[in-house]
Amino acid sequence: MFKNFKLYILFSITTVFFICLPFESLAHGVDESTRAFLLNNSGVQLIPFLYIGAKHMVTGYDHLLFLVAVLFFLYKSRDVFLYVSMFTLGHSLTLLFGVLGNIQVNPYLIDAIIGLSVVYKGFDNLGGFKRLFSTPPNPKVVVLIFGLFHGFGLATKLQELQLAEEGLLANLIAFNVGVELGQFMALAFILLIFNFWRKYNSFNRFAITTNSLLMSAGFILTGYQLTGYALS
Repeated sequence: MFKNFKLYILFSITTVFFICLPFESLAHGVDESTRAFLLNNSGVQLIPFLYIGAKHMVTGYDHLLFLVAVLFFLYKSRDVFLYVSMFTLGHSLTLLFGVLGNIQVNPYLIDAIIGLSVVYKGFDNLGGFKRLFSTPPNPKVVVLIFGLFHGFGLATKLQELQLAEEGLLANLIAFNVGVELGQFMALAFILLIFNFWRKYNSFNRFAITTNSLLMSAGFILTGYQLTGYALS
């Protein structure tokens, strides 16, 4: 029992850590060194954009929290692959078309929706939609739709920097590949923790508390972004 309690405390501290991050981290903006590089970049720069994409995903706490919520009750490798593929398809499409098509979306509102995606999935994990609806929303379609919003969130960060047209497509593809590499690294880490924790009875015992913490994190992210929108 003591081991189970320690595992729960470790996971809870990790989740609370995400909740208590500074607001700049919650916004998952572009750091100054990366911003300076992107503003002064010209031509095809595949490796730097690959690195920046991976870094952005690994430090994108809202994306990571959503992945945690999506993967929480997925036990089969086939299901993990399917859901992650739907998410990847969604955010890849809107990342590329958002920047190339210069689709203007308010970044605060997009990030607020991304925060709500964490709330939604945490509530879904708690069985909330099964209680509310006789036929709950298709979870795969929902993950795809939220993936589209997550991609717009990535696109808005790049649009703010007004990237050079020269080599833009190649650089965007490299950035997106980097995002996928970062997602793969995060995915491996999350699954490693889950596969270890699922060996103990505490996983199911604390599922409600853990998903409630995820919902709390999502509400905080959403509130922060809506506050930014109201003040902007």
